[in-house]
Amino acid sequence: MKQYPTHLFWRPAILLSFLLFLQLPAHAATINLPTEQPVPGGIVIIPIIPADTDNARPTIHFQAHRVMVVKSSVPPAQWLAIVGIPRSAKTGAHSIKIQQGKQHRTQQFHVERKLYPEQRIQITNKRLVNPEKRDMNRITKESQIMKRAFTSWSESGSETLRMDWPVSGPISSPFGLTRFFNNQPRKPHSGIDIAAPKGSDIQAPRAGKVVATGNFFFNGNTVLVDHGQGLISLFCHLDRIETTNGAMLERGEKIGTVGQTGRATGPHLHWSLNLNNVRIDPMLFLDEPLNTAKP
Repeated sequence: MKQYPTHLFWRPAILLSFLLFLQLPAHAATINLPTEQPVPGGIVIIPIIPADTDNARPTIHFQAHRVMVVKSSVPPAQWLAIVGIPRSAKTGAHSIKIQQGKQHRTQQFHVERKLYPEQRIQITNKRLVNPEKRDMNRITKESQIMKRAFTSWSESGSETLRMDWPVSGPISSPFGLTRFFNNQPRKPHSGIDIAAPKGSDIQAPRAGKVVATGNFFFNGNTVLVDHGQGLISLFCHLDRIETTNGAMLERGEKIGTVGQTGRATGPHLHWSLNLNNVRIDPMLFLDEPLNTAKP
């Protein structure tokens, strides 16, 4: 993976996260919500009105996918929708669908503009840029495995949504980059790349259930973990997988080691976060942004 000067990425991200944190309403800091950033690839936190928390948790959908809903822990008590915004979302008004008892309604939110920089990477193995016909069956099967994981739903989850870093190291590629492999346009970067030596331990950033593992064509050795309510972690390019499908992980439990498998030009961990079947910036969930400064 092409290395970029660390200061270009992690310091602005830390400053932005800190400033946004200061602007969050009291309920956000109290129940340890992710950092709100209503941009493509970001998160919006929507109070659901009326805030009748004596009733059952409302069911909310955005773009046909179910949305995470949590209860605020400070007055006025209310339900909060935690909505992942697609990287491809257009600036302007969007809406969620709310079902609360027999009531059905919609509620709007607005997405602000954000421009992402480009990243150009040279891959020696051309099959990893333009797969051959013999590769496509494998790629299709692996895509189906990931789709099932990303669209799964479980009611489990801890009180705090903040997460720990799965491995220590600088960010070599931030979320959302417009990507070119061998000067050919490809999908935007769907996670963050954390540079770390081969063999470094990778730990679960939050408790969850392993919903898929395997060696994938592009992603190399891969682990997917369901943290509850549509929040799914994807860990790629591992050297070794040290967990099993169906395993229940505690926060901080080892899941494998950093490697260079799949489409990777150097040892690193690619970590994607999925929320309501949308890939969002993992930086918004991190509990201690300054961990990025660790070697």
